Amino acid sequence: MQHILKIHPKDNVLVALRDIGEKEIIGDEGKMVTILERIPAKHKVFIRDLDAGDEVIMYGLLVGKTESDVKGGSLVTTTNVKHATSSYGYRKTSFNWAGPDISQFRNKTFAGYHRSDGRVGVANYWIFIPMVFCENKNLDIIAEVMQQELGYADTSKYNRFTRQLVDAYQRHEDLDSIEFSPASDSKTEDRLFRNVNGVKFLRHEGGCGGIRQDAALLGKLLATYADHPNVGGVTVLSLGCQNLQVQDFLEQLKKINPRFDKPLYVFEQQQSKSVDALISEAIRKSFYGMAEINKLMRKPAGLEKLRIGVKCGGSDGFSGISANPAVGYCADLLVALGGSVFLAEFPELGGVEQDLIDRSVDKPTAERFIELMKGYEKLAIEAGSGFDMNPSPGNIRDGLVTDAMKSAGAARKGGSSPVMATLDYAEPGTKAGLQLACTPGNDVESTTGLTAAGSTIILFTTGLGTPTGNPICPTIKIASNSALASNMSDIIDIDAGEILQGKCSIAEMGEKILEYCISVASGEITPKAVSLNQDDFIPWKKGISL
Repeated sequence: MQHILKIHPKDNVLVALRDIGEKEIIGDEGKMVTILERIPAKHKVFIRDLDAGDEVIMYGLLVGKTESDVKGGSLVTTTNVKHATSSYGYRKTSFNWAGPDISQFRNKTFAGYHRSDGRVGVANYWIFIPMVFCENKNLDIIAEVMQQELGYADTSKYNRFTRQLVDAYQRHEDLDSIEFSPASDSKTEDRLFRNVNGVKFLRHEGGCGGIRQDAALLGKLLATYADHPNVGGVTVLSLGCQNLQVQDFLEQLKKINPRFDKPLYVFEQQQSKSVDALISEAIRKSFYGMAEINKLMRKPAGLEKLRIGVKCGGSDGFSGISANPAVGYCADLLVALGGSVFLAEFPELGGVEQDLIDRSVDKPTAERFIELMKGYEKLAIEAGSGFDMNPSPGNIRDGLVTDAMKSAGAARKGGSSPVMATLDYAEPGTKAGLQLACTPGNDVESTTGLTAAGSTIILFTTGLGTPTGNPICPTIKIASNSALASNMSDIIDIDAGEILQGKCSIAEMGEKILEYCISVASGEITPKAVSLNQDDFIPWKKGISL
């Protein structure tokens, strides 16, 4: 295994693939550099002397400028480098894309749920949608009883452990002597509705009290979830007096899909006789609906029907050289096969804007991206922040010292294909190919938005470990390094750290990821986030969230 990596010929910093000690000598294109201080794995080292104000180049891009004179062989830090990016704008270019070899995937299919409008889901969920946070308590009651009684809540191991603690306490025994067993008593084959993958609850804190624009955006977001190909049927709970009226939600749903024909039941508490009447009738009707969608069976579909969202969270200094480019290769494979890919997290595209603009299929697509990016950054600056403040303490600790450095690596998970469309938050994508979806970098707000854009599977790369999922979009976790894959094996599905060890190439890992997606889409593999019921759902209010 090599101990340093130069990502692009123009780079003036190298990535440490392992800890490099002081006075070690490294080579760069025939020139030898003496290390002046310890360089931790994942961090970057200057390969030549730079003056204050000089450009720091990584991935062939401007990722920062030096704050002071620096010596070759010294560590790149937040003290000696500050965020900087190049300006960007529309320019007419000729972009030609040579896609990857897809011969091994050309005739492959997945077994999905075919909807009447031609889309194909990889799952078949029944969802409960509250129009307002006032219905969350009713939602929680229904969730507890339905998930338990229908076999979707895998809590038996925790129930058993708690009962053992109670028994030990009553017998005055040492509680530390009780061992937790991860084995579960529940089995998928014991479920009543074998063709319904789950009953999910989109709990949120909106619908009233904020500005009307928040309610309107929430209504649009919830409509995209109701219409999502992974959803078979919907139950709506409404109080009655809230800003987000049921009729507004239904109008958004009709606007998104005039041919919407899934079972949908609406219950309004202020028109109900009692809480008991509301809850019991909502359970009864939903049970009927689940029995109906349970008749739907998986059938073969071409890979062009797959719609994959790409996301990174808890990134480290290896994310941009292992997991993200491997996901990007998978994305290119799917685009070449006629499928759809959604690249989100606009605060983590700072510094790569020009590349995405130049790859845009037409001027309106490029200009909409520019408008959304500049509008978003302007709001952040007006709030006293900015994209430069995006890296988290964990990102910085593991080698991502500027937002531009983080962005240059993050953008690689979108691949290299043409940009076919730019979407605002909660705007569903309708085209094949790579599409840019405006979301925050915040993990859950982003995955919530990626699902609204139309992703039926999310590929989520992480270098530090992030226990995030989505209620209706299976989320596959890909580790950037093998240590994480081993230490948090309960949440990681794929180890892209094998690239760093020389066990496989980026292309080979990308092919492995697509094969994994096909198995997940067919119901043959359940991602860890789904098994753990990591049903995270946070709508973005369009405030400042990085």
